[in-house]
Amino acid sequence: MRERLKAAYPPYPDLIVGALLWGVLMLVSAMLALYMRNRMETSHAGELAILYFAGGLLSWPFMLPLGRYFAHRRRIETRFAAFFVALSAGTILMTAFLFAMEYRLFYARWHGPAGSLLWIFQFVFTSAGAVYQFAVLGLPLFLPLGLACLLATSFALAKRMR
Repeated sequence: MRERLKAAYPPYPDLIVGALLWGVLMLVSAMLALYMRNRMETSHAGELAILYFAGGLLSWPFMLPLGRYFAHRRRIETRFAAFFVALSAGTILMTAFLFAMEYRLFYARWHGPAGSLLWIFQFVFTSAGAVYQFAVLGLPLFLPLGLACLLATSFALAKRMR
């Protein structure tokens, strides 16, 4: 167990450079999908670029160690699967979380007093609505380039880790 935890902790350059690269890849993926969908004719392209970059940037430092933890001393297929699942789930969840918090900030002015039971219900259901909206409208922005990046990155990480 101790050996697995030690192997899961990546070097700092892998965390920092990897997070920046993963964030840029998710940003480019979203912008390409937006361009293919409607020639980027939206007033929110800048906000979407920041959201997808931040989702990739903030998910990498959590998901890389998780993928390394499950990939430790496994066959290459298992290592690939560990990185694929960790990076895909983590990136989607982080981006959905950031979207939900932005959504929540917008609707906060109409919510009840903070900490009240009404506020808790409003927070939970506003966040759930935002996650649903992200699932319907936001997930397609990871395709097709995001999937290709995910496959290539998972394969590269699986080959690199022994």
